[in-house]
Amino acid sequence: MIERIWSGRSPLYLLLLPLSWLYGLISNLIRLSYQSGFRSVWRASLPVVVVGNLTAGGNGKTPVVVWLVERLKQEGIRAGVVSRGYGGKGAKYPLLLDSETTTAQAGDEPVLIFQRTGVPVAVSPIRSDAVKVLQASGKVDVIITDDGLQHYALARDFEIVVVDGQRRFGNGWWLPAGPMRERAGRLKNVNAVIVNGGRAKSGELAMQLQPRAAINLKTREAKPLSELTPAVAMAGIGHPPRFFATLEQQGVRCIKKVAFADHQTLSEAELAALTPHKEVLLMTEKDAVKCHHFAHENWWYVPVDAAFSDGAAASLISQIKTLCA
Repeated sequence: MIERIWSGRSPLYLLLLPLSWLYGLISNLIRLSYQSGFRSVWRASLPVVVVGNLTAGGNGKTPVVVWLVERLKQEGIRAGVVSRGYGGKGAKYPLLLDSETTTAQAGDEPVLIFQRTGVPVAVSPIRSDAVKVLQASGKVDVIITDDGLQHYALARDFEIVVVDGQRRFGNGWWLPAGPMRERAGRLKNVNAVIVNGGRAKSGELAMQLQPRAAINLKTREAKPLSELTPAVAMAGIGHPPRFFATLEQQGVRCIKKVAFADHQTLSEAELAALTPHKEVLLMTEKDAVKCHHFAHENWWYVPVDAAFSDGAAASLISQIKTLCA
């Protein structure tokens, strides 16, 4: 239902417009309070690159963060990542992740980024506190913030917005009548716009999410997706249909598709119930980091990589390298 409302296919969004106007008023006042100097903005001593979005729901932001960190590493630039740690409840903040940190403590996306890249990752509801921890370590040259485009209390040197190329901005309205955290005009003020799938417009960077071989949660064995069909598919991400479509494009016949809420806590019992006859269960990497410790042998996850044309990638990395010079 929410997809129909946000896409404009349902007129019910009209009933929610008063709440959207209130949301827009409050968000604009918050932004103006920082821009005018009425509220203070904290600036780091290192360059800060924000990777965020204008809409609620999954746009492919985290794969872009992973790609950016790995590409900068190839250039000899040490990146650190900060996040609010949505869904996690740490005993104290800021929390610097290590190999023992759980998704219950830090949230799923920070744990995914740490496990995939191995770079320093810090989480805190107050992002400046997380940045301070990374600065003090002396081990990073640039800070990448996973989300936080609307967190104006933290000064930034470079802004990247990730857009879902299929859904774009739906009906264009603020939450809850539409998917927008900020209106589309905000794109005029950012440094780069990355479009995930669909067709990129002039000045936008086209990106595709490319799946790797599936990895068994229990044994770490890797197999092509074509060898894991038929399968039950599950996803607890911002936009599960994208994952299901990816599997089908890779030749997987999905006998069941189960969507969970984004960042939802997963239990062994509810996942095991999805495959009563030990069918193959395919999930996203974001889901996998939440259930490695109770995984069954028929559970597999599918890592994805952000892929750009060489020219687009080189241009973006070159701009960020300049900040670090």
